[in-house]
Amino acid sequence: MKVYQSDKIRNVSLIGHSGSGKTTLTEAILYVTGVTKRQGKVDDGNTVSDFDKEEIARKVSIGTAVIPAEWEDIKYNFLDTPGYFDFAGEMYGALRASEGAILLVDASSGVEVGTEKAWKYTEDHNIPKMLFLNKMDKENVNFEKVLADIKDHFGDKIVPFTLPIGEAESFKGFVSVIDEIAYEYDGKDAKEVDIPAELQDQIASINESLMEKVAETDEELMEKYFEGEQFTIEEIRKGLKLSVMNGDLVPVIVGSAENAVGADFLLNVVKNYMPNPTEVGPYLGQKGEEEVERKVDVNEPFSAIVFKTVVDPFVGKLSLFKVLSGKITKDDELYNASKDQTEKLGGLFVLRGKNQIEVSEIVAGDIGATAKLQVTQTGDSICNKSNPTLYHRIEYPQPTLFFAVEPKAKGDEEKIGTSLQRLTEEDPTFVTERNSETKQLLIGGQGNMQLTVITDKLKNAFGVDVTLASPKVAYRETIKGSSSVQGRHKKQSGGAGQYGDVHIRFEPTDEEFVFEEEVFGGAVPKNFFPAVEKGLRESLERGVLAGYPVVNLKATLFDGSYHPVDSNEMAFKIAASLAFKKGVEEAKPILLEPIMRVEVLVPEDYMGDVMGDMNKRRGKILGMEPQADGSQLIIAEAPQAELFEYAIDLRSMTQARGSFTMEFIRYEEVPSNIAEKIIEEAKTEKE
Repeated sequence: MKVYQSDKIRNVSLIGHSGSGKTTLTEAILYVTGVTKRQGKVDDGNTVSDFDKEEIARKVSIGTAVIPAEWEDIKYNFLDTPGYFDFAGEMYGALRASEGAILLVDASSGVEVGTEKAWKYTEDHNIPKMLFLNKMDKENVNFEKVLADIKDHFGDKIVPFTLPIGEAESFKGFVSVIDEIAYEYDGKDAKEVDIPAELQDQIASINESLMEKVAETDEELMEKYFEGEQFTIEEIRKGLKLSVMNGDLVPVIVGSAENAVGADFLLNVVKNYMPNPTEVGPYLGQKGEEEVERKVDVNEPFSAIVFKTVVDPFVGKLSLFKVLSGKITKDDELYNASKDQTEKLGGLFVLRGKNQIEVSEIVAGDIGATAKLQVTQTGDSICNKSNPTLYHRIEYPQPTLFFAVEPKAKGDEEKIGTSLQRLTEEDPTFVTERNSETKQLLIGGQGNMQLTVITDKLKNAFGVDVTLASPKVAYRETIKGSSSVQGRHKKQSGGAGQYGDVHIRFEPTDEEFVFEEEVFGGAVPKNFFPAVEKGLRESLERGVLAGYPVVNLKATLFDGSYHPVDSNEMAFKIAASLAFKKGVEEAKPILLEPIMRVEVLVPEDYMGDVMGDMNKRRGKILGMEPQADGSQLIIAEAPQAELFEYAIDLRSMTQARGSFTMEFIRYEEVPSNIAEKIIEEAKTEKE
């Protein structure tokens, strides 16, 4: 593959609802541009971009694949992203490496949840986009109806650049509105035909509104427009491209990816109306304390951002990066500005699916890959050491669903840890953590599907079989009342004796643990105070109700007695622990549970269901805040024990339109009927 200059490159992410045809479109593009001799099919498991075992088995994309194609002296890098919500992080990474996006819509389904989410993300991040209305040849497709649905959701910036000739099973091709040329397709080959008479008025009306868009981009063009002069094709293209880049215009192209209808036309539209990398920069980064500007230019210092990592137990680690400035050759030394470490390049290539195509250099605006980087992770900035540039990281969604991981085979613990570590490198939205209290190893992600894929990868790629269980709740115990008790330890038979005797008062406090002494007349010698405190502190680890840590306890040593020969530190430590058990039992012990603050973002229509559900979870609604886009932010508090599978439940309640974040805020008393069950379970587990 030859080296293309920055202005001859187009980086475009394919985004949209799962099943809208993104992977099939990449197959159509590879077929039309002559890379492949026939189109692969997702159902047959032979596509270029879905090469992972898990993707082939499930027939859905799980990771972003880069698909470069060459067409009429332009290099296109298509980034095929998963549409499934659990893998939204893949879309975030791909869009960071793209100047534009193609949002695919299944013409037979119209706007779906994934369409809405992808649209919102591109709007929030000002990413130019166009719509590819796919599957126009499916039965019952009605173009006018689906276009109205899209405009209803996304407004008047939606403008068809093509109008279909025939629809559903009789879909044969389309008219290019701007050029006023009609094309009929036989497979991937198009021939020009006469424009159907019934489309003439519609074409004229769309063109009129497009010329208004062109006029709005430039004062001279505005004058020309008012004087009734015709724009040249260059002026039209320049104006429409500006409109697309500003987000004022979203073109709609119709086609059928499965039959390669419209793939060639789409390439030309991307070439003419999507920005090339030089039209989007410069990029702002940090060089030490100062801010630096990097232009998308081969003569600038080299800088790039790693937007994806692929971990393969056999091939090793591949790092995919987008060059933002300068260029990189295979002999260059890399500097990782995020980690402040130098790295050795493991070759230089472009990826097409899993195929590595070796190249001599990768220039500003292009996408490349290298292997075996030691410290570099997704989101890191790589550059020249002499001219370091640090870019802001890609922001990924926080994990909302956690499970505990347990090995099926004894002795696999260590293997699980290292394998999971490698999988977190591949997917930044997936985390692992060891809960120091419950001693469980937890994995967290966006949803059920993602975590199931992780466990399947553990088994199929790393040979580790695991089961997933609900995480344990880190309960606490405390006291509501106070008590004064004696703890006495006496052992005087055979050998050296032991004697310790303490009188301790226990009461609640706001602090974690307080130890005080009010001993008069040396009833307990001072040198045994630390042993008493130590005995109490060790006892705090296991409460009397269910063995959970004890908090908010004040213990005051006020009396006791000792033996001049048999008293020692161990004896007083044991005496203190005896006093603890008795004292806490007499001071109305209770169980505490972690309470989380939950912020749920939902469309207005689902408010009632979500609030009703939160009440069933023993939650309290604290307030609601209307959002600019018409959705509502519900702020609530609820026990952690009721929220472990909230990610799954909220998704089904809101048809995946709702999202939430949560954080721990405090501990609160567990209602007695629930506490009884927890204590019972803890006792059974002990036995």
